[in-house]
Amino acid sequence: MSQPQPPKIEFPCENYPIKVLGESAPELHTYVIEVMERHAPGFDQTRITINESSKGRFQSLTVWITATGVDQLTAIHNDLRINRLIKMVM
Repeated sequence: MSQPQPPKIEFPCENYPIKVLGESAPELHTYVIEVMERHAPGFDQTRITINESSKGRFQSLTVWITATGVDQLTAIHNDLRINRLIKMVM
């Protein structure tokens, strides 16, 4: 039996969510916005959702962009992962 293939994304893909998990700090939010503006200029910052962990040590930010291609998503992921505050990008 062959393995089922994951669904392919058709680009451009509006309302593409990117979730960032990191240590709770004002710099986290600022950095995520900088990266998104670099790779998805004009994204709607009012749609960013922020959730705090139960003890307040971590935050998750969900940002919604229009994904234009695999290269853009790879660049966003790479730029987010280099920040020491960010623990995971989904």
